[in-house]
Amino acid sequence: MIELENVSFCYEGGVSVLRGLSFTIADGESVGLIGANGAGKSTLLKLLVGLLPCEGTIRVDGIELSKKTLPEIRRRLGLVLQNSDNQMFMPTVREDMLFGLMNYGLPREQALARVDEVLASLHLTDLKHRYNHKISGGEKRMAAIATVLAMEPQAILMDEPTSALDPVNRRTVIRAIRALPNTKLITSHDLDMILDTCERVIVLSGGQIAADGPAEEILRDRALLEANRMELPLCLAGRAQYS
Repeated sequence: MIELENVSFCYEGGVSVLRGLSFTIADGESVGLIGANGAGKSTLLKLLVGLLPCEGTIRVDGIELSKKTLPEIRRRLGLVLQNSDNQMFMPTVREDMLFGLMNYGLPREQALARVDEVLASLHLTDLKHRYNHKISGGEKRMAAIATVLAMEPQAILMDEPTSALDPVNRRTVIRAIRALPNTKLITSHDLDMILDTCERVIVLSGGQIAADGPAEEILRDRALLEANRMELPLCLAGRAQYS
């Protein structure tokens, strides 16, 4: 469903962030994108939805990303930003969800029905009329996910979905991610969450792919993780300590 072919990106001044990335994510896959700070994880998500220009080729369902095809690409890919405050800008959760739907031309009554359906599926109906500035960080993260899901993307991209959450809210977000049928590409430093939600992991290092394989295999490889400035997930590190 998502294809990258020799994708590279440099910031102004020639600072290289991503170099020659090529990989494919199949329909329905859950893929974790991991790496140390500065590896290019968030940048890659922005490239996929056309927020930044790049060299190389990106295709979604065979449609090559370009200025002409960008609206269609964005209908197929939903991006949940790391900071929900940058995504939720209407007064209430319902108004935020309605904004995108009606902007895409959905009649108000149909948009209202879809908002109710998505919130109910995520057990978030009580948030519908809540003000965004008065809900907790975890609630806002879930509301941001609901807002993207209401657009019915085929794939959902998530940038650090569990960062800065307390344990209860973190577990709520993880349960929601696991229940999503969409294709998923998730960036995170929370390797325990990646282990819980992803079947495949891609390791970025120095703007290139250092490893790509089954999550269980990659996340158990202490030498690989440490070579790329990461550590074993806590759940596995504890086992290794006493084994």
